[in-house]
Amino acid sequence: MPTRLQPVTASEELFAPVSADIELCYQTFGDAADEPLLLVMGLGGPMTWWDVELCEMLARQGFYVVRFDNRDAGRSSRARGRVTRTMLVRAFAGLPVRAPYSLDDMARDAFGLLDHLGLESAHVAGVSMGGMIVQAMALLQPGRVRSLASIMSTTGRRTVGWQHPVLLRNLLAGSPGREGYIRSSVATWRLIGSPAWPMPREQAEQRAGETYDRGVSLAGVTRQMAAIVTATDRTPRLRAVQVPALVVHGLADKMVHVSGGRATAAAVPGADLLLVDGMGHDLPRPLFETFTQAITANARRARPR
Repeated sequence: MPTRLQPVTASEELFAPVSADIELCYQTFGDAADEPLLLVMGLGGPMTWWDVELCEMLARQGFYVVRFDNRDAGRSSRARGRVTRTMLVRAFAGLPVRAPYSLDDMARDAFGLLDHLGLESAHVAGVSMGGMIVQAMALLQPGRVRSLASIMSTTGRRTVGWQHPVLLRNLLAGSPGREGYIRSSVATWRLIGSPAWPMPREQAEQRAGETYDRGVSLAGVTRQMAAIVTATDRTPRLRAVQVPALVVHGLADKMVHVSGGRATAAAVPGADLLLVDGMGHDLPRPLFETFTQAITANARRARPR
């Protein structure tokens, strides 16, 4: 993958029907002839949380970068089904709960986007819930995943990757209206962001406002959360993954404890583990070069296609 020096071309936001009732909003960066890299965001996050600067840096490394809104986020379709707090509590306790959809369904959405783009396979990188989705992709259709990067994520095993107890209440305590969303979003990122690289308040407010304007849904967040907490432990199946794997985790992550990253790296044969001191549950700009180089190096370990 040659490094590109010329300016990166970004598409407008486009839409892809990936199933009978789900349409995903997506955007691409770089040359479609380059190696595809699919970026998958986490719980409640739109594709714009993959910063444009980071996408452009990856594209200059020789990737055709694709970012997208998961179902129930941003400008993508809202799914059906209602999830209550009681259901989430039952699921957290290990009791049976029927979620509206699963992480595997979200992985199939991602494959549907690749189909729409005419891509047989791609490198995949996911953050938090997105890391769980790219793990599911490698398990469902391993021949379509060239390499995977699981960032600040976990295996689904209940004894690793736990949250600080205060965070669940904070995630579900959305305030009404745009200003309320901005206030609650800023408070959340203050709790879970990287202590070594705190996001300036003005930047956090601007991103929250842009996120709200693209579309937010508390019902959608609870549906995504139900998909996470009803998922089975992927550890035994991850031992069969044969593509190059990178696991990145912050040592200061309060949302997904670093034990989740360590467990993921231990489960996937030959996985590289990158632990970052001072990193929380976000993608701070001072680490963009670190992320870019790690994802690129991992992808270069893949067999040529």
